[in-house]
Amino acid sequence: MSAGIIMGNVRAIGVASVTLSPAQVAANTTAEQTFTVPGLNATDVVHSISKPTAQAGLGIVGWRVTAANTIGVTFVNATAAPITPTASEVYQVAWLRPDAVYTGVAGA
Repeated sequence: MSAGIIMGNVRAIGVASVTLSPAQVAANTTAEQTFTVPGLNATDVVHSISKPTAQAGLGIVGWRVTAANTIGVTFVNATAAPITPTASEVYQVAWLRPDAVYTGVAGA
């Protein structure tokens, strides 16, 4: 067995706690909403988002950095009635800050 140095192109990784109050999500739809996350760079990558409570029929199906200090969260409502996500919940946002972005995977 050999030991080595793990190499990669991620300069930083972190988790931010962000209090969000999303708007109502219409019935049987997906909709992106944007939120402020102070300190997030436009080139950062959101790895995951965790909503602290479950709500029947409501889910998070996507996330992305839309601009510096801003994330887009895509909610899905799989019911026949509108759902308003619980207000003022503290979501956990895991993010990565790349050192460089490669155009492909090489030398794995």
